[in-house]
Amino acid sequence: MLPIFLSELAQLFRNRSVLVTSFVMPIAVSAFFIYQHEVFSQLGSLGYIAAIVMFTVCAFGLYASSVTTLASRRQNLFLKRLRSTAASDAGILAGLVLPATAVALVQVVAIMAVLAAVTTTPDNLALLALAVVTTVLMMVGLALATAGLTNSPEHAQVTTLPVSLGVIAAASWVGITGTGELTLLKRLLPGGAATELVVNAWTGGVPVADSLVLLLPTLAWVVVAAVAASRMFRWEPRR
Repeated sequence: MLPIFLSELAQLFRNRSVLVTSFVMPIAVSAFFIYQHEVFSQLGSLGYIAAIVMFTVCAFGLYASSVTTLASRRQNLFLKRLRSTAASDAGILAGLVLPATAVALVQVVAIMAVLAAVTTTPDNLALLALAVVTTVLMMVGLALATAGLTNSPEHAQVTTLPVSLGVIAAASWVGITGTGELTLLKRLLPGGAATELVVNAWTGGVPVADSLVLLLPTLAWVVVAAVAASRMFRWEPRR
């Protein structure tokens, strides 16, 4: 797995289109939200800004990049060649998606640290970390599932749009309006419960037990995405 990881990490920094998607776009959007944090905190809260930053990085830097990478490696038969080696299927997939995952985690942590430095620190760091980790797991699962429907890197620009825009829209809806109305619907949307959890972790004022319950919808999406990925992602036969 390690050689695949290192190779993909190098490719990540060499591919200009992926580099723009993974770095430039998320950082630019995050910088705008942090720069205008007073406006957006009045619209929602600081937790809302943190959630939007997290989903922007995870949607474009992690999810879209992972789908593009998997589609590209399958199209150029790199996956087929890997499966002729002793590497396990799990090791191959981990090596392919871990670079984008690691980069996304570093970005989220760094951007949230900047947000905390220019505003206030989160009320519960452990709860915030749980929200980030479960969100990353959900986006990786969705990336594997979407890759099963994606024939080429060019096709990935189309297949990734619904989920990318959908999770950001859900995060915006929940972050701005809260979950006082349409509570179940908002929490069941991919990204809805995670956004509420980030808001609670950053702002405080909600019992930890009530916030921990919000992990369940995101974890459910992790399971759904994993099952969908196992059925939709098509491997080349081993030799």
